[in-house]
Parts: sequence; C-alpha cells; structure tokens
Amino acid sequence: MSVQKALRKLVERESLTREEMNLAMRDVMTGVATPAQVAGFLIALRMKGESVDELIGGVELMRELVTPVPVHEEFRKHLIDTCGTGGDKSGLFNISTAVAFVVGAAGGHVAKHGNRSVSGTSGSADVLEAAGVKLELPPEAVARCVHRIGVGFIYAPAFHASMKHAIGPRREMGVRTIFNLLGPLTNPAGAKRQVVGVFHRDWLRPVAQVLKELGSEHVMVVHSEDGLDEISIGARTHFAELRNGQIHSGSLMPTVLDMEMGDISGLKVDGPLQSLALVRAALNNVAGPARDIVVLNAATALYVAGLAEDVRSGVTLARDTLATGKAAQKLDELASFSQDLGAVAA
Repeated sequence: MSVQKALRKLVERESLTREEMNLAMRDVMTGVATPAQVAGFLIALRMKGESVDELIGGVELMRELVTPVPVHEEFRKHLIDTCGTGGDKSGLFNISTAVAFVVGAAGGHVAKHGNRSVSGTSGSADVLEAAGVKLELPPEAVARCVHRIGVGFIYAPAFHASMKHAIGPRREMGVRTIFNLLGPLTNPAGAKRQVVGVFHRDWLRPVAQVLKELGSEHVMVVHSEDGLDEISIGARTHFAELRNGQIHSGSLMPTVLDMEMGDISGLKVDGPLQSLALVRAALNNVAGPARDIVVLNAATALYVAGLAEDVRSGVTLARDTLATGKAAQKLDELASFSQDLGAVAA
C-alpha cells in the first residue's frame, strides 16, 4: 500500500493492517513520499490514534533498515535501553540518561538510544554532547563503549539513515508523532530489556504488547500521574510489565519503596547545560530531588536488567552505587573514550 492510499484510509479513521503500515512506512523511510505526504501521514495517524498493528508494522520496517550495533553476546545478559518517548512536555532534566550511568556503574550494560530534542528542552544527545561525549561514532565504536564503559550512546540519526526523510516534517511540525513511539522500540543493539517511558497512560499496555510480539524479554513501560514519561517521586506511577512472556499492570509509589515523596518543579530545565548540571549533581550523590528521581528510575532499570531481584532492592543498589562515585566516573569515562574513538575513526 502506498503512502497516498494509506493516507486516504487514515483520514476516514480506518486503521492500517501490520502489512499496510509496513508498506506505507517504506515509502516514508525510502524517500518515495514527499515531505507533504510524510507530514500528512504522521498527523493522520496521530489524529486517528495509532494501533498496535500499526506500531508493529512500523517497528518491523525500522528494524529492517537500521544499522546494527554489534554488542558481543557476553555483554548481552544485562543489556538494557532506557530510551523514553519524550513528548510529555514536562521540561525535566534528562533522567533516563543519568540512569544509564548508574546501571553501567552497577555492572550492567546500557545501549542508550536517543536523539536531540524535537519537542522538549534537552534531548539525551544534547546533554551528552554538553558533557563532552562524541555523538557520531561508527557501530563498532559504540559497541566498544558498551563493552568497556558499560554505557554506549546510540545517536539515532547515525543509525537510522532512512529517518532523514522524516526529520524535516517532524521538526517543522514540532509535535509528537508515531516516531516518538517507534524510536524507543527500535534499539539498534537489539536490547531485549527496556524501561520505556511513555507520554500518556493509554500507551502503557499497547507498547508492552508490541514489545512482546517482537520478542523482548523484560520490559517496564511507565507513566506517572503528574504527567512524566519517567517514574515520578511526586506522584503515583503506573506501569505495564512484560516478563516471562506475560504482561501485567500495576503502580509504584516512592513511599512504598522506602523513599520520600518529592517536589519535581525544581527539576525543570531550559536547556542542555542546566540539564547536565542536574545530571552531574545526581551522579555525584548530592542530596535532593534530582538524586532521588534518578535513584527511583535506576532502581527500576536495575531490576529490568536482572541486577536486582525487585525494584525495592534496586533502590538499595542504586543508592550504594551512587555512594561509590562510580556513576559520575562513568560519564567522564564515556566522554573521554568516545572522543578517543572518534579521533581514530576520523
């Protein structure tokens, strides 16, 4: 099905099949569709509401076209991604990026998939670049970062070359689209463990269902009642968990995990430098809400990565890891090592 035919169906509020979505997305991702058709297609999908089959068809096509990151099998046991969807409009600092370094310092391996900000104030690529991390590395170099540092950053535009055809329309529209959902589900390193924050509670179970259909092992999809695509210290967070082939739903409260509730208003930032300041404060174990929200999200990631038996024990491990100073060191190590690898690649 061409993107034109798909668009006609979508404007009548009819969902595409998995196969139809795959074909329409192929037009988008290979440059067959014009920028106007791409924008129309993305807006029509959003206005109708994207279905599980449409997500699966889109993810399958993106995974087919992605440049893979060759992480060795010996580093895959605890390999995880902490990429969220963005689009929650919270303006908070890059929490999931800070979490990656806690997991890496605790013995896990993180294939951190991310991009520059499209609709927010600071994307993961923006804050890592501010920290001195070399963004554009070849696949083998990113894998070496995962192997040696425990964290490798997968800069989405460098691994999803076909995305170039959608970048212009996405940037010009400045609103969230299906790509906010597809990106976190298309990790180039093939991570089968993920903590995925979504911008609305309605997406919890559908995203878990998509990842189940596509072979993921352990996933937590989260959204908080105060609107975050993260686990919040300020409100209850709802989740859908995929584990052992089954999906169940639940919620998390900081107080149940021996953590205090906190005010997140001071965690809003105006750009990458402010975000980096809060990331560094959290990783350096400076007491405050930035550290607390990183601990809570890292606890969940450590559980999903198989490094903690449950989220409660993950809280203890996250706190202990921050106390050693190793998480902060991981950020500096990634910056230095990635720059060295970038110089060699050049």
